[in-house]
Amino acid sequence: MTAESLHVGLLTADLDLQHGWARYSLEMANALRRAGVKMTMITARNSPPLPGVEIHPILPALNPMDRGMLPRQFAVLPRVRALFQDCDLIHAMVEPYAPLAVRVPGGRPVFVTAHGSYVRANRMRQPPASWVYAAAFQRAALICVSRYTEKVAQATLSPVSTRVIGNGVDAETFSQVYHVGGGSTPTVLFVGAVKARKGVLELVRAAAKVRERVPGVRFYIVGALDAEPDYADQVRRAADDLNLGGVVEFAGRISDDALLKAYAHADIFALPSVNIGWKFEGFGLALLEASAAGLPVIGSRDCGAEDAVVEGETGLLVSQTDLQRDLADALLRLLNDPAAAARMGAAGRAFAAAHTWNRAAAALIKVYHEALRR
Repeated sequence: MTAESLHVGLLTADLDLQHGWARYSLEMANALRRAGVKMTMITARNSPPLPGVEIHPILPALNPMDRGMLPRQFAVLPRVRALFQDCDLIHAMVEPYAPLAVRVPGGRPVFVTAHGSYVRANRMRQPPASWVYAAAFQRAALICVSRYTEKVAQATLSPVSTRVIGNGVDAETFSQVYHVGGGSTPTVLFVGAVKARKGVLELVRAAAKVRERVPGVRFYIVGALDAEPDYADQVRRAADDLNLGGVVEFAGRISDDALLKAYAHADIFALPSVNIGWKFEGFGLALLEASAAGLPVIGSRDCGAEDAVVEGETGLLVSQTDLQRDLADALLRLLNDPAAAARMGAAGRAFAAAHTWNRAAAALIKVYHEALRR
């Protein structure tokens, strides 16, 4: 069976690129389509259309997440079964739809992409919902986006079938970024929702230490401020208390063109992820995008960022144990050594070019074929 003869039933998030689940769903679906895979796509009810592809927006929304996720899924099960009647296999591209995916089959393989925190089903929900999710993950084959996510899944859900297929990047788009840096204003860029798991508070506190050594430094924070409003308020208060006006700027959401300009005018990219309770960074896609744009990157150890950053080559990994101190040290190391930063940025571009969505889709298609041959 060739890629062109495959017919895959996809359960996906909304396709608006405003959050990680959505970006993965859209980018992977587009890469599968480029490879010739036939798809029947059932998306979150609030999904925009996908040009050239018929979608069926009937699933409960993920962003913001609808209440009653499980009953809403099971209510559309008959329609999903009918739409997927001719599909060779079923793939839930986001974890919340796993319970629906495993109830469709009819003897067909079922896959669920495991991005991160949701694989800790026994901690994210109360029974019986936690039991339903854990059982669904164990019945499906999990496509883990990082080795760390796989490790957590194996520790939490064993026995469970897992494969690692990392996230990709649109290297061509980001390779067009002409890196000019911040010039006389060294600039550190963060891209992501302002929430505790992303380590924005630690980044702001590190900014105060960096400013003491690099007075002209600037920190540009790009991303939604309404994901965790109380936390965003805490971060902004910390910036005020540390007298970081003019040093730290919160841009909120910006356009794709403005984001590319932000990458072009930055010197360093930082995503200091923090494991909080059952939540962790599954990969850190923005790290790979920053590498594709030619920036040296800083991520955290003990999370999925370990797969997005090649320590000492494309950037630096800092310990979560003393994150504020280690992050400040890493930032100063790169700000004070532009030659090393430039080498890491160049290496990052090469690394990203080898980790495209097309490559990820090819690996996924190979796994599909293996499952169908069994």
